[in-house]
Amino acid sequence: MKTFEELGLSREFVSILEKDGIVTPSEIQEKTIPLVLTGKDVVGGSATGSGKTLAFASGIIENLERDGKVQALILTPTRELAEQVANTIVKFSYHKKLKILPVYGGVNIENQIRRLRNTDVVVGTPGRILDHLKRRTLHLDKIKFLVLDEVDRMFDMGFKRDVELILNQCPKKRQTMLFSATISSAIEPLAKKHTQNPVEISVESYIDTSKLKQVYYDVPDGLKFSLFVYLLKKEKVQLVMVFCGTRRNVDFVTNNLINLGINAKAIHGGLNQNKRSRVLQEFNSKGGVNVLVCTDVAARGLDIQAVSHVYNYDLPKLSDDYIHRIGRTARAGKEGVAISILASRDYDNFNNILRDEKLKIEQVEVPRIEKVNIIVDSGNQRRGSDSRRRDSSRGRSDGRNQRPEVRYRKSGVRSQGGSYSHGKSNYRGRNTKGNVKQSNFKRNSWSRR
Repeated sequence: MKTFEELGLSREFVSILEKDGIVTPSEIQEKTIPLVLTGKDVVGGSATGSGKTLAFASGIIENLERDGKVQALILTPTRELAEQVANTIVKFSYHKKLKILPVYGGVNIENQIRRLRNTDVVVGTPGRILDHLKRRTLHLDKIKFLVLDEVDRMFDMGFKRDVELILNQCPKKRQTMLFSATISSAIEPLAKKHTQNPVEISVESYIDTSKLKQVYYDVPDGLKFSLFVYLLKKEKVQLVMVFCGTRRNVDFVTNNLINLGINAKAIHGGLNQNKRSRVLQEFNSKGGVNVLVCTDVAARGLDIQAVSHVYNYDLPKLSDDYIHRIGRTARAGKEGVAISILASRDYDNFNNILRDEKLKIEQVEVPRIEKVNIIVDSGNQRRGSDSRRRDSSRGRSDGRNQRPEVRYRKSGVRSQGGSYSHGKSNYRGRNTKGNVKQSNFKRNSWSRR
């Protein structure tokens, strides 16, 4: 393993890294920094938390001289990631006194316009960058460094056309760096069109099974939230991230946790930027928020430290998204737990996740749990028993306009434990009456062992 100085970073830069406790390069940094410093175009595949911000920022910081003109542009899919990347570069470029400006929507544009007149590096989201280009308050003719961070997520969010429009206004003679969680066929045309002889670097997403425990519970329909609350209280968790599939589910889970006295905050695209920033600040501060409930889009790219538990309240459709979620915990040599809570609506997605044979997810027996009263609609404060309401699967709050699906004994329910593996046998799931039904998975389905 080489040192940062051996990779080519200046002594001043290395000293700043050492003060921040960064002494050993990560894999993506070791592979990327020497290329970036020599001006090579790079297409990199690396997950959140792998250190890619330092990897691409190193060339900008070392090779850019301050002159008050925008010379570097970094595009990110979300406001939070733009702010995070900007703050990181400010910290690492202290010795160069570069002017860094995060540019995104949801905040006053006039303040951004004033600061753009004396800025070296802009870190922004595609929509707001285009706003400035149309207003002619941002000029890209002096761009020497162009970075697309989390480019796959930008495409998923519908920013592909916006990104193309922005790139077309940048000088052709520049250094271009594209980073994505995975290097997929979707970004290949972009890389071919907008880079010059790029070096492709791929860092495999690695899960340290000795530090990260992955488990799941197969819970009867209607008891998902009750089990979730039981686990939160039982484990005495520290910092927790909870992933939901929709904004509405995020709000439903958050409101009901708060109603039960659990310190929880929501973050999703429906919140204004000041609120989102405040939530993240509280979550990262000691004694602040304990449970952060979020969507994938809102959390994409955020490098949050010291997360002890990750909960999948809704299961993602792809194993890549699952890996991205659980990679939030068990970092820096610390242990972590990733917990997935499955009801019948999650079976298809879980089946897709299990196609990745590197994942080892152990089933845990559902304990006896008490039924939790839930707020069905925070607007009129109607309440209902969790055991008599079905969890939302398509953005609808639990029990909204739905008749009770399942009834269980007051003493609770118990589910048999076991594990699942790949195979040709069919998964035997539970239907809405609590009985066992046969699901028709033809390939890569689950089978009891």
